[in-house]
Amino acid sequence: MRSLAVLGLLVALAGCSSPAPEPAPAPAAAPAPPPVCTVDDIGVAGDPGSKPTITVPDTCTPPAQLLSKDLVVGTGPEVVLGSTVQTHYDLVTWSDKRELDASWFRGETFPLEKVGDAPVIDGWNEGVVGMREGGRRLLVIPPDKAYGPGGRGIAPNETLVFVVDAVQVS
Repeated sequence: MRSLAVLGLLVALAGCSSPAPEPAPAPAAAPAPPPVCTVDDIGVAGDPGSKPTITVPDTCTPPAQLLSKDLVVGTGPEVVLGSTVQTHYDLVTWSDKRELDASWFRGETFPLEKVGDAPVIDGWNEGVVGMREGGRRLLVIPPDKAYGPGGRGIAPNETLVFVVDAVQVS
């Protein structure tokens, strides 16, 4: 009899128990990181021979390798290792999308002597090779080919965006 009473009590208690709690919702998945930018994501307005306007997007992250794109292919001599090139350029820093420097501000070209071994950042020595006189090129230079930990007014590990005009090649 005792086992029937215990069984009855268990049945009665089972009917009075509260429902099992709902499982907690799964944590929301972290949003996917933005894609890495390409040269086609960067906006450039203006014609060769005039100061360009550079627009760095907010929708993608800076690339880790040197990128270049001829915006206008020149028709003159080609820049090869050892060339001297008179250039005009505009520089925008990636992190704050701020124009930092432009040769047009000074009203004179910037001479790049002994391309490949010129006393400039690696991204320039590598990035202008293959340009032709009269051409305009977009360069996106990662920190390891720019100023790395910083220098010359550039923040540490900054990606640089240049538009370069090859005014004269010799």
